[in-house]
Amino acid sequence: MTGDDPAVTDTNSAVADDDLSAADGDTASVGDVEPTVLVVDDEADLAELYRVYLDDECDVRVATGGEDALSTMDDAVNVVLLDRRMPDHSGHEVLSAIREAGYDARVAMLTAVEPDVDIVDMPFDDYMTKPVSREDLVTLVEVLRYRAEYDDRSQQFFSLASKKAALEASGATDTEEYEELVDRVEAVRAEVDATLDRLSAREAFVEITLDTT
Repeated sequence: MTGDDPAVTDTNSAVADDDLSAADGDTASVGDVEPTVLVVDDEADLAELYRVYLDDECDVRVATGGEDALSTMDDAVNVVLLDRRMPDHSGHEVLSAIREAGYDARVAMLTAVEPDVDIVDMPFDDYMTKPVSREDLVTLVEVLRYRAEYDDRSQQFFSLASKKAALEASGATDTEEYEELVDRVEAVRAEVDATLDRLSAREAFVEITLDTT
């Protein structure tokens, strides 16, 4: 961590003790609206557990496969929590279909698959590996909702930084793809610094450090 870059707190640290309101009124208003979350996992018991975790804070839909997810998806969905390995359609295929359809939803890969360089070009917003706690999921949904209030370029930065952090966590940093990703993070960061100055790390990230060195 260098300079004045904000450090991002661990997912497992308590959020309730801190102020999650954003710096401007528009972002703070996000907390007044119950989000719709689509949980996609072919393990039905696990998907139902995630529903229980989120039920107090969100309107939760559950899909137990890729085809089910795509038929359940609509414009009301704010956040998608998406498994990568499913028998009918992979998480990557579902993610691509969601993006191609133009849905304005934040998508987090929620999976047991350790991230590798294949994630660099996947159009997700965040990546979290199982197992996860209730606090992990609630925090992740809150983070993604706050990010959604910012412009497309800022959201691109959040996505790139999430990929960088995921690769660092898995040790997949000794590659050309990782080095190119670092360069992309730095380039986009330079464009969005004014926006990020209004956004605290706790509001925008889960287990991400903004230092790119």
